[in-house]
Amino acid sequence: MTHVRGTAIEAVALVKRYGEVTALDGLSFTVPAGTVFGLLGPNGAGKSTTIKILTTLSTPTSGAATVAGIDVLAHPNAVRRAIGVVTQGSGTDRQATGRENLLLAAHIHGMRGRAATARVDELLELFDLTGAAKRLVKAYSGGMQRKLDVAMGLVHRPSVLFLDEPTTGLDPQARSEMWAEIARLATQERLTILLTTHYLEEADHLADHLVIVDRGRLVAQGSPEELKSELRGDAVVVELAPDASVDSARTAVEAMAREVTVTGRTIRARVDNGASAVPAVLAELERAAVAVAAVTVARPALDDVYLRHTGRTFAAASASASGSGSEEVAVA
Repeated sequence: MTHVRGTAIEAVALVKRYGEVTALDGLSFTVPAGTVFGLLGPNGAGKSTTIKILTTLSTPTSGAATVAGIDVLAHPNAVRRAIGVVTQGSGTDRQATGRENLLLAAHIHGMRGRAATARVDELLELFDLTGAAKRLVKAYSGGMQRKLDVAMGLVHRPSVLFLDEPTTGLDPQARSEMWAEIARLATQERLTILLTTHYLEEADHLADHLVIVDRGRLVAQGSPEELKSELRGDAVVVELAPDASVDSARTAVEAMAREVTVTGRTIRARVDNGASAVPAVLAELERAAVAVAAVTVARPALDDVYLRHTGRTFAAASASASGSGSEEVAVA
């Protein structure tokens, strides 16, 4: 494995159009070597299109990119030798065993004989799959199959690993186990990992640095803590009763808080001290004859960062993408 120093990935003003649809609109970012870098956004934001360009599976309409110091347009074959890729869909043969899948991946990368066998044994042990090596993949749990996917992406010892939505569809326990595997790979294997995800807590937990993308554009970047620290105070979320007036509620909350947004019957706002502000907010709503179903207060989270930069919550953006039939693999 050749470890990259300095900048492992650089994207410069990437634009990608599919007919009338602009999937990427001038996206630029850099990934420091040896870090876990999060590319965060709702479905349809442009994450998978970015991955396709950086892994040489697609070409941009305009812009440039380098991976492991190699120009992805000028030297795609060299880029492919330097990277490992784990896509959203599993690349395993479900009718073959775990060992057979890894051996096939090794052979594809030109490994033969004892070198291939030794690397397969190493990966099976690394991902705690030795006991299941002779079982057909179709009998694997979702978490085991995802571990095998990642192991196959590492068989040729890449310096940069792309993980595209690695925990989608996994149960909470399997997701937690995959988080631990990703953290271990970054620290022990000294890999540069670019992780795309639409799970806010995943990006917050794993990423050293991240960029938030929305509709193909970069809207924020930094470490999770840096991004959250930009938001002063606490977030207050008010769930209105079914018969409450949303307009009256908004007017009442705006008198007591800032950065007020409304999604359906949910009002979000920022206050300097949530514990002391909530009683005052509730009193103002009561004076306005607005019935409240629930109120919560929390420290800033990445959802608050997304809301501040886009004017909508992450959940609302994801629902909008799903409702419009947007498929990232097709148009983003």
